[in-house]
Amino acid sequence: MITVDEESIALYKELAEKVLRSGFLSEGQMTKDFEKQWGDLLGLPSATVSSGGYALWALCEAANVRGGDVIVPTNTFMASVLAAEKAGARAVFADCGRKDLCLSLDALKAAITPQTKAVIVVHVGGHVAFEIESIAEFCKDRGVALVEDCAHSHGAWYKGKPAGSFGFGGAYSFYSTKTLPTGEGGMVVSRDPRVIEFVRSFRNYGKFDYRIAGFHGRMNELTAALGLVQFKRLPKILEFKRALAAKYDAIFENRVRLPDGMLSGFYKYIVFDQPLKEETGKVYKDLCHRLRGLSQRFPESDWVAEHHACPPIWFGYPGADLPIEQLRSRLIG
Repeated sequence: MITVDEESIALYKELAEKVLRSGFLSEGQMTKDFEKQWGDLLGLPSATVSSGGYALWALCEAANVRGGDVIVPTNTFMASVLAAEKAGARAVFADCGRKDLCLSLDALKAAITPQTKAVIVVHVGGHVAFEIESIAEFCKDRGVALVEDCAHSHGAWYKGKPAGSFGFGGAYSFYSTKTLPTGEGGMVVSRDPRVIEFVRSFRNYGKFDYRIAGFHGRMNELTAALGLVQFKRLPKILEFKRALAAKYDAIFENRVRLPDGMLSGFYKYIVFDQPLKEETGKVYKDLCHRLRGLSQRFPESDWVAEHHACPPIWFGYPGADLPIEQLRSRLIG
């Protein structure tokens, strides 16, 4: 559920009017401003695209994975898998860690092949994968591109670095349910400006010399305008979520526990083996290898899929104002 206040609605109307009067419904100033604000926040060059899935596809293409293997955790949304395959690679599934629900270093080592060209790490639930530094070093030593799926991780930082800054590039989603929602849309970030230049061509059919075999992946100006409105609201949204998460920490003992130096955006709050009277559903219940009809066993992912739940942490959740004991009673009785 997404709540939008009257001030934000008024601001969007103002920006939308500017778009309509500008003569540019695509590739105009709103897109440039949204890219700059997002890039300034993360300290990374950034490029808007039409969706988080397109962002992943563009990064896989930029990493030149065609004909090779891309390691993908089975505990993810199918977009991660499809992006690798659309870029001409074979998706190789891997297990996750039980503590953070993200790809683990041991699972990566077990899955890597001589043909591995890239690894997709999914920052599940709003925090950065706990072993991201070790995974990044492992990939760097082997010349393997590390792609970060940051669809959940708006506002996530680890040791002063944002999600998307540890490897080759990161893919953010602004889908309707995300912490910063624009309905549809995404953003690619990378420390390497050449990756961003590739994405800007790839999202626009490879214009203007067409050496890059791109396709349509642009964000339009009205969506970018909404992105600017939501960006202004982002600090308030994150403050709300983190305050509610602090209350949940006093209620739930068996939960994802963030390591020192980790700051989560709390797309989800994840508890284990706890029946809930109110919840927003699991992060991922249907593992990707099962959706593909494969019989492989991934013990940690299998356990996580059956043993976790998520109490409400969406912006505006009315229970957030309750004292801790009343909130506890509302959620678990």
